[in-house]
Amino acid sequence: MSTISSEIIHENPWWKYKHDKYSLANGVKGDYYFGESNGNVMVLPLLDDGRLTLTRQYRYLRDKPSVEFPGGGVRADESPTEAAKRELLEETGYVAEELNLIAEFEGLNGLFKDHTSLFLATGLTLTPNVKPDDSEIMEVFYRRPDEFDEMLKNNEIWCGQTLAAWAIARDRIMQ
Repeated sequence: MSTISSEIIHENPWWKYKHDKYSLANGVKGDYYFGESNGNVMVLPLLDDGRLTLTRQYRYLRDKPSVEFPGGGVRADESPTEAAKRELLEETGYVAEELNLIAEFEGLNGLFKDHTSLFLATGLTLTPNVKPDDSEIMEVFYRRPDEFDEMLKNNEIWCGQTLAAWAIARDRIMQ
């Protein structure tokens, strides 16, 4: 496959919507529309007592709260590690003594170029008076891994990135 042309249809501070024209080896030509971002991070914060640190935040598109691990977009001027530190602090008030990249994945690889870097955060210290972004309505809460699994069984968690992160990290945490 080869790209014939590429154009940005829309761009905002978070992502671009693009239209590519392509040609396959057999001569068939087509159009592909997709989103593209600088990538994103998800942080799985683990307290010393083994509990997971979670957020419950309102999601506009579903018009309801979503249970998620902290995370967000990578800015153009930062690395995924810097973004993970920033998002962890902004969304939970925690700073991690250790922040380890444990996996990378593409959450919507047919629709969006949005590379996810998954970090495990340990040695957490709570920093007082940290406020989330004005556009985020968020609650921080804690669950043991078995309680988190129960939430999954009860369909209380529907964020795809959180589900993927847990599938990747669960065995490592449950040891």
